[in-house]
Amino acid sequence: MKEIELSKKKNGMAVLLLVVLLYALAITGTVFSGIWMQNNWSPAATALMVVCIIFLCIGWFPLCGLKVLKPQEALVLTLFGTYVGTLKGNGFYYVNPFCTSVNPAAKTRLSQSGDVKQAASGLDAAAAAAVSFENTGKKISLKIMTLSNNRQKINDCLGNPIEIGIAVTWRIVDTAKAVFNVDNYKEFLSLQCDSALRNIVRLYPYDVAPGVDTTGDGIADEGSLRGSSEIVAERIRSEIQERVHEAGIEIVEARITYLAYAPEIAAVMLQRQQASAIIDARKMIVDGAVGMVEMALERLSEQEVVELDEERKAAMVSNLLVVLCGNHDAQPIVNTGTLY
Repeated sequence: MKEIELSKKKNGMAVLLLVVLLYALAITGTVFSGIWMQNNWSPAATALMVVCIIFLCIGWFPLCGLKVLKPQEALVLTLFGTYVGTLKGNGFYYVNPFCTSVNPAAKTRLSQSGDVKQAASGLDAAAAAAVSFENTGKKISLKIMTLSNNRQKINDCLGNPIEIGIAVTWRIVDTAKAVFNVDNYKEFLSLQCDSALRNIVRLYPYDVAPGVDTTGDGIADEGSLRGSSEIVAERIRSEIQERVHEAGIEIVEARITYLAYAPEIAAVMLQRQQASAIIDARKMIVDGAVGMVEMALERLSEQEVVELDEERKAAMVSNLLVVLCGNHDAQPIVNTGTLY
């Protein structure tokens, strides 16, 4: 299905003025023919009155072909089931009155910009009715919209359940494909976002894990959902774009809005992260303490402050490591005797 843009239909004002003028002439003709028949009846006066009355009854029908579009709106038109074209751009259009507009997703409500599930509590009845009327029209928005699907529980490549949510920015670039190639382009987009998200998330661990290949090149890397969010988001965007191309939708951007372990393992994983952080901190403390002990022994030996045998060196190293690696401040003990 190829989109046909109707760009030479902006003559709605001329048609409206013509209908108003014809109505004025019909009313004038009705009055004139009535006076004429009252004064001197003739077949011509009767014919004029019949024509004028018939026009007054059905002359409004061409007004059904008037269409008003605001910026970044489109209207897909069909004539007796045949696609005739799409109106795009702001303006006052006139089309065949028998043409009908098609938008199968007009009443679909998703968690996205431009859709309203229910009127806000602060709106009055008139405002709520206006919102409902505007959202149930057959016009297709060409604006950039943001779809925020519900959070999903997915297992990462290590089998850990996580909860993740994404926000997808999209717009319609081909109205004919969006209307005729899929049953409902909004529901289609939502389902494809969920499917693509699952396919990509299953390739990554939540945090960096050894021996995991996330790129498919057979080499282990350090990719993760937490540390490679930009790369993951771009892969999700590309995956969704491949799936919705035939629906005439362009995916502008995809971003991760929520990422966390599932509640059933969140506490255990938090303890694991804390243990890993403690081990890393202890390792750094030990490395620093060993370096400081080596420096102290070298300085004492170079400056010949004191001569230490191997046993005293071992005692000094033990005391320094206890002081430097301990969690609490050292309590000094003054030794007034000897080691023997």
